[in-house]
Amino acid sequence: MVGNSAGFPMGQSHPLDNSVYSALTGPHAHFAQRRGNALRYPLDVSPFMALPDSPDDADWADIAALAGPGGGVTLTGLTVDPPDGWEVVMRGAVFQLIDDGIAAVPDEEAVPLTQADVPEMLALTERTKPGPFLPRTIEMGTYLGIRHGGRLVAMAGERLRLPGWTEISGVCTDPDWRGQGLGTRLVLAVAAGIRKRGETPFLHVVASNTNAVRLYESLGFRPHRTAALVVTRPPA
Repeated sequence: MVGNSAGFPMGQSHPLDNSVYSALTGPHAHFAQRRGNALRYPLDVSPFMALPDSPDDADWADIAALAGPGGGVTLTGLTVDPPDGWEVVMRGAVFQLIDDGIAAVPDEEAVPLTQADVPEMLALTERTKPGPFLPRTIEMGTYLGIRHGGRLVAMAGERLRLPGWTEISGVCTDPDWRGQGLGTRLVLAVAAGIRKRGETPFLHVVASNTNAVRLYESLGFRPHRTAALVVTRPPA
């Protein structure tokens, strides 16, 4: 994994390096709950929170206040460690992959999903565990689904949106319908919508999910960087 995309000025922070902060200070600013320089999505939209690139003690105090008593802080992209006394609940790595010539194309069977579909979307993500999907996650961007016999069997959509970039997320297929390429078709269809807006698709994959990494690379995504994923809790 490389530290910066080709063609981006060296020494200048890339928007993807602190993607949640870039989103909440950019196209997703209308979601932002803020205290000082600390930001978060509403609890029913996304669990992600964000700090500036080089947070100081006041920033950590502000994000602790945003989390509330006993609340966890979910951060991604930052390489700094939490201050002394903070409990690290989970630490992992995710690969960030960006569009490098994927064959993005609309899909005739993919239909836009709406608020009326949220109960089915929540049920599908509960069965398949693609990552956090909450009652208002659908508000983060466009979601597409494929139905068979009236039943939602696969979906994919947009999560983080930052200047010039949109993340593809929520990619999942019902176990009874796997192996038919539905997820791939939806990824390409979502990517086509992102490209139509003049933005570049990207996505995150848990580093241990090597099968998914290989699949996305075969579609034309290329590695950009490795990001940290940390869930931490401030002192009581």
